[in-house]
This record gives sequence, structure tokens and C-alpha cells, in this order.
Amino acid sequence: MENTNETEFNNARLEVLIPADVLQARIREMGAEIAKEYAGKNPLLICVLKGAMVFMADLIRAIDLPLTIDFIAVSSYGAGTRSTGEVRIVKDLDHPLEGHDVIFVEDILDTGLTLSYLLDTFRARGVASVKLAALLNKPERRKVEVHLDYKGFDIPDKFVVGYGLDFDERYRNLPYIGVVRP
Repeated sequence: MENTNETEFNNARLEVLIPADVLQARIREMGAEIAKEYAGKNPLLICVLKGAMVFMADLIRAIDLPLTIDFIAVSSYGAGTRSTGEVRIVKDLDHPLEGHDVIFVEDILDTGLTLSYLLDTFRARGVASVKLAALLNKPERRKVEVHLDYKGFDIPDKFVVGYGLDFDERYRNLPYIGVVRP
């Protein structure tokens, strides 16, 4: 999966980790999995902003079902490259969750702290069911076990950018997942 292609972007050297075509193929597969599992239902997909917005946009187009979307913004990183472990909700949902089949859509599952907090918080709000879809999974960084229902890719413990993921608000618009090389 690792590719040695490099590109210049804002004066940084980036190594392509997951090319755009590979991302799109896996997202289509994930959408088909969700559509099959939720046939006859109207799931509520909740995008964890900002990083998951590009993934969410492509994922919902790959799900051939009626669905509803909402957005939540949380913070656990600040301006650094490692999670602080402290989770705070910056923007809460617009829709009530009670009785809904919810799928959290996240860009990356690493320590599990943020997603564990969110899943516990929203289970307490009376959801019918809650599942997790994450584009990227870093199992070696896990501090809290979180069940991942729909996984895009396992990746090594490297700081990644692109396809919605950023470093200091840069690189979100790359069509692939890349690693910033020092």
C-alpha cells in the first residue's frame, strides 16, 4: 500500500501512503457494506468535523439508502500532532439522537479516547444503535479499546495528512493520504 511518489505542497515533502484511487475503491466498498446492513432503515450519519468531512461526502454518495446527516466538532489535538487526551465538544448536533440508528463517521481512530467519549455520550442520549466508520485505523496507538464496525485502512503510527486530515489546517485538500517527511 505504501507508495514512494512524492509531491511538493506548501514547501513540504509528502510521501503518498494511500493513493486517491485506492481510497475511492475502499469507500465504495464501505458504502455497499453499510447499505446492505441498513437496508430498510434510515441511518443518521454523524460526521466528526473537520477531518472526516471529505470522507463523509464520498461515503454518503456510496450508500444507496435514504439517510440523514449531522455534524459534531470536537477537539483533542490543539495545534500539535499528538492527542492531548482531553476531549471537548466544540459544536454539538442539530438533531436529537433518541431512537436513531447512528453511524459515527471519523477520519482516524488512533488512541480511541475521543471516540470512546463520543460513543458513551451518545449512547446515553438514547440511540437505537451506534456504529463507527473510520477511514483510517492506527491500532498501535490505541489507549482505549473501541470497536470499529467499518474500517477503511490500517496504517502505521505516522502523522498523516490529506483527504480532510490536516497539519495546522493545511493539506486537507489533497486527494490522497500522505505522510509529511521531515
